[in-house]
Amino acid sequence: MTKAELIDKVAAVDGIPSKKVAGEAIDTIFEALKKALKKGDSFTYQGFGTFKVQSYAARKGVNPRTGQKITIPASKRPKFSASKALVDSLK
Repeated sequence: MTKAELIDKVAAVDGIPSKKVAGEAIDTIFEALKKALKKGDSFTYQGFGTFKVQSYAARKGVNPRTGQKITIPASKRPKFSASKALVDSLK
């Protein structure tokens, strides 16, 4: 599903006056999610899952083109864990 398809589905709900309002609501939700993750908080939506930040330590690696050893810096990445309800709904 694309963002446009999601906006269409949300706009189809009674009480949502337009696609523009639906799009703004969706953008607001994802901005709140990004801000929570940036602060290091997790974001849980009951029955769907949890988004959180996973920290990865620096490690050694090899450049596949040159074979030169490199150090891969520490990083943080978003991680999603599906809830049991979501997993069960896919069966």
